Amino acid sequence: MVRAILRCCAAMLAIALPDLAPPGIGGVAPALAETAKLTKEQAAAVAAYDKALADFKAILAQRRAEIDAKKKLPKLPGQAIYLARLKVMSTYKDLTDALPSRIGRPNSYGVPPAYFDAAIEPLIEEYAALFKIMQAPPAFALASETPMKDVINLGRVIARAKGADADSAEVAGRISLALFFAETNGRQNIGNARSNTYKGSLQTGPSEDRKGRRKWAAIKSRIAKLDPKLSARDDTEEKRAAKIDQRYNHWTAVRNGLMNAHAEHFADIPAIVKMLPDEIDQMKLFELIQIIPTPTRAALQSGDVASYRISDPRIMGFLRNNSIFTFGKADRAKTSATYREILDAMWLFNQKFEKAKAKYHAIEHGAVE
Repeated sequence: MVRAILRCCAAMLAIALPDLAPPGIGGVAPALAETAKLTKEQAAAVAAYDKALADFKAILAQRRAEIDAKKKLPKLPGQAIYLARLKVMSTYKDLTDALPSRIGRPNSYGVPPAYFDAAIEPLIEEYAALFKIMQAPPAFALASETPMKDVINLGRVIARAKGADADSAEVAGRISLALFFAETNGRQNIGNARSNTYKGSLQTGPSEDRKGRRKWAAIKSRIAKLDPKLSARDDTEEKRAAKIDQRYNHWTAVRNGLMNAHAEHFADIPAIVKMLPDEIDQMKLFELIQIIPTPTRAALQSGDVASYRISDPRIMGFLRNNSIFTFGKADRAKTSATYREILDAMWLFNQKFEKAKAKYHAIEHGAVE
């Protein structure tokens, strides 16, 4: 549960996301005639959003100036701009709840328009660019030339070692790639500008990495029989990572991350597919195994994941910490939710998982990474 409280999913730091918006974009005040018609609640919602947007622009500009001037950045330099982005989305949802007429056009990131003003997309792109700089892999990180194929192949062989059939192993490979996109947007060996704990291609903490490594050692003999070539690659990567944190070797980071949290559920894939036929829902469920493992396991054991309800305030808090039921007063007021409602509320993951799904199928048809 500690991970659920503190976890800072690197991929969620950016909503998949050209230069800063021109002055006033996304924050243009209503015409005076319209303002005069607003209720007190509506006027307050407008003011709150305008302030949040101004603060977001200011912290983005400040961090950009610091980076361009090569100044020393504050501890956890991404935290302030992350919180500012949350505030913008939260106040916008409150604004559109109070003034539905402010709901605008669809945006490029698949976020429900009531939560996000498409006019501020340039700000989000700058936000993503700053995180890419702040979370760049360290110089000693050991990259792979085939990072996505590695993820798929490791997911498959782990599933087979856990007793999954061939079809389920394919699903495990696709889900593993989805987790890579969920955690880092498909970027290997990155750091984390909001956390000193979670690092690498699957954003694991040190204890999780060690636990996954021990679990891998326990099934290594089975892996060697199932796929000698992959086992030999693993031996090579172990030697490469001998003197560094294994989270900064893409292969070992993914291997250990999958073994830590997800491997034991690969054998459950047939039941999961039956309960949740939609591939994106399956990906979301495995992300929830990472975010809120204990209740998700209970939901699986219930035999009806979609209807399983969570009402523990701590668990709801863990979800909010991962951008689920986070934005706007109405969502934050929820005291319980079924897994169906939780899966539907994970819309910030949709675009990432669609990318992972497309990449998986492209690789399966011979595309080069």
